[in-house]
Amino acid sequence: MERPGPLSAQADEEEGKIAPLGATPLEPDDLPYAVVMWNLPRTGVERVLARAASASLARAIFVAAQSEHLGRRIVLLHGARTIAESG
Repeated sequence: MERPGPLSAQADEEEGKIAPLGATPLEPDDLPYAVVMWNLPRTGVERVLARAASASLARAIFVAAQSEHLGRRIVLLHGARTIAESG
């Protein structure tokens, strides 16, 4: 059994650093960044690869998506604004 202390999961949960299991899931409005992949004809979005709450996480997802989907158009959005794109 884990003892509560400064580095324990219980301490992190009590300080609000992690969400307990069963917490209310985030809504899409809480995740303003999106990484999307366009279809091959480049006429529209094929699928949303991920959504993120922070710019740094969104950028990391964007970079990973570029390496996973070589040659495809990947776009990082903040709301309707394009932050970065590849392909």
